[in-house]
Amino acid sequence: MALLLGIDTGGTYTDAVLFDEEKGVVASAKSLTTRHDFSVGIGRSVARVIDEAKTAPADIGLVSLSTTLATNALVEGQGGRVCLVMIGFDPASLERNGLRDALKGDPVLFIGGGHDGQGEAMQPLDEEKLKAELDALEGTVSAFAVAGLFAIRNPEHELRARELILAHSGNSVTCSHELSSKLDGPRRALTSVLNARLINLIHHLITSTETLFEQTGITAPLMVVQGDGALISARIAKVKPIETILSGPAASLVGAAYLSGQTEAIVSDIGGTTTDIAVLEGGSPRLDADGATVGGWRTMVEAVAIYTVGLGGDSEVSVVKSGLGLDLALGPRRLIPVSLLAMDYPDLVHGTLEAQLHRERVQENFGRFAVKVGRKSAHMATLNDMELEILAALEDGPKPLEKLLVRRRHWSALERLVTSGLVMIAGLTPSDAAHILGLHDAWDVRAAAMAAALFARIQDARGKALAASPVELSEMIFEALVSKSSETLLEAALGKDPLLGKDMAATLLKASTRAEPHPLVEVSIGFRLPVIGLGASAHIYYPEVAKRFGTTAVIPEYAGVANAIGAVVGQVRVASHASISPAGNDRFRLYHAGEPLDFLTLGEAAARGEALLAEEARQQAVAAGAVDIHTSFERQDNTAHIEGREMLIESILKVTAYGRPRIAR
Repeated sequence: MALLLGIDTGGTYTDAVLFDEEKGVVASAKSLTTRHDFSVGIGRSVARVIDEAKTAPADIGLVSLSTTLATNALVEGQGGRVCLVMIGFDPASLERNGLRDALKGDPVLFIGGGHDGQGEAMQPLDEEKLKAELDALEGTVSAFAVAGLFAIRNPEHELRARELILAHSGNSVTCSHELSSKLDGPRRALTSVLNARLINLIHHLITSTETLFEQTGITAPLMVVQGDGALISARIAKVKPIETILSGPAASLVGAAYLSGQTEAIVSDIGGTTTDIAVLEGGSPRLDADGATVGGWRTMVEAVAIYTVGLGGDSEVSVVKSGLGLDLALGPRRLIPVSLLAMDYPDLVHGTLEAQLHRERVQENFGRFAVKVGRKSAHMATLNDMELEILAALEDGPKPLEKLLVRRRHWSALERLVTSGLVMIAGLTPSDAAHILGLHDAWDVRAAAMAAALFARIQDARGKALAASPVELSEMIFEALVSKSSETLLEAALGKDPLLGKDMAATLLKASTRAEPHPLVEVSIGFRLPVIGLGASAHIYYPEVAKRFGTTAVIPEYAGVANAIGAVVGQVRVASHASISPAGNDRFRLYHAGEPLDFLTLGEAAARGEALLAEEARQQAVAAGAVDIHTSFERQDNTAHIEGREMLIESILKVTAYGRPRIAR
């Protein structure tokens, strides 16, 4: 049988596994993710598994890719500069669903047009205004998002706007009706903005992978994991990257079920940037039909019901004031661990840290470096002189912040470069602390210890140092990560419970773990399910986390590459949606991907809808790379009693197509 190659590209590591459907995992490897060119890190991991398995690239029949890059970008507030085209909406719509915040100052155009709830045009699309606005924007954005009023009832204005934009600029265009069939225009617009912002990132990942495979002789089809754990073709993922948010977590859930044999469990996957928590029910991940929430944005993407926070092995370690003292804080921003930076730049890192340790007073930027990591993008056209000056200073390699940030205004300039994904900060992280404690040994322990020694000297308002030694500080960081992980697990488990919501998690955890118990009341917290720990550092932290909840920590073999395994054991699954509503003259109107259709009876409308959706879903499944396709049909009639009569409000139709990915033999 052909071998299946699973790849997971995360913020820190790129994992690869070779999988045989009869034998299971044949080989696995892990390499550092190379953000300047993803194909480098992918190529290293792929070469290692091919070498370990003693096979040939031509023996690989399928490649499946999962990634946390889209999730990380949203959590960290990164992505390309986009333009939102709102058709038929007024400016007040930006205040709904956090749309204005999501735009982050990116341009938005309000264009006349749009449809009513029956799919009828309210006014013609104002093509002349759109063309004029496009002229003014030329060269300043990387992608466009288009959202039309009631576009899911009739998408003609969105489609025409896309034609005009493509003819004018050639930039990618996301139409909101292609991402969701649900009402709520501003939320569809939000989802479209996030999709447009991610296109360059995911497109670069996929094209880098495709180029690498051409060079290495891998001719197998390339699939990408969606946020619900299903697979889609790489071609579709390039234009709908929003579908890949939570791709990594979804793949890890599928991998967790396969590796552990558990059917009911809480799964926690700790990466470099985020921790993702979800629940296995009946051996499958629980889905969130209302739309995935990532980085604080509630999208319209159906994905695994997952709780994602900016907490990982590479989370930023900082201090916050607590009365007269100081507390440690972790995340949500990811840093390059200083011990990792020292592997490539030992003289720079060691020399800088040694000099700073000899200083009498510790400054806030000590132990930190700036690294240019981004690629050229539309952001470059909007950078000011100071930002361009910083980028130029980093062309020859990393620089200590102490030397880079000469003036206070440089700080805000650097922050914008970091947000744009053009620069990363290197500094102290939990990964460095793990090296100091002997829990990890891959990188430069000496650099980690010097950075920790600097950090430990930070003083509170009373002049007391944060820690007495790098080891003591590292133990504090370890405890902070375990505590934050425990709190996050409890928040995810409580979810929307009406009595014990997630906001109670921190209080409950502190009450159950405080050093001096309450004299009259015993408070304890326990999980009814085991905790499956995934990720390269899961074995370091999760046994202690599980102990605090009186449950079992399951750390399966290959836990560090579970995402890559989940990527190849999934199947293709696509869904098509339509709706039926009462129309005038006692008719029923079917809303689908094309023009609305009217029927005399609900049954006729439903039958036509099922046929249209079945054909659409099959075509989408074929385009997604599926074979042996099966379909299922669901219909939900929503009714209300009005004046003693049962009246149809809306009928929701859904056809799901399933199939295994095509494997080259």
